[in-house]
Amino acid sequence: MTIEWRYTIQQDFCVLSLSGFLGGDAVDRFAGAVGWVLARGTGPVILDLTDLRGWSIGGQLAITQAARRLTKEGRSLELAAIPADGSLVPDGSHPAIPVHCDLATARAAYRDAGGHTREWYSDDWPGVRNPAPQGQM
Repeated sequence: MTIEWRYTIQQDFCVLSLSGFLGGDAVDRFAGAVGWVLARGTGPVILDLTDLRGWSIGGQLAITQAARRLTKEGRSLELAAIPADGSLVPDGSHPAIPVHCDLATARAAYRDAGGHTREWYSDDWPGVRNPAPQGQM
């Protein structure tokens, strides 16, 4: 099983949403999504895990690597709605990663003007899609 993702740029922040299971077989796909984020946005990134069914330790470590990668580019990573099976396994080498109980709480930390400015998603993204101009990977 792999993951699907959707990336949405808001006015003051970005949201990368995941669905599926973030296990070892999905780490490369997740790293590719983070690369997409780095190439197409600025500002803080909220990693929305609302639709993630779970994660392995390898998946959790991929998130900490993403936090390091974003920090090197002057951006930060925050988590929203982590899976019920536990918290992020700290490896001691990543920047602090704020964790919010849900996406609404994470969004509340930023001025959210409402509408999406741009959205991209993987081919089989199962969630809601913005009807405004969008891209598909």
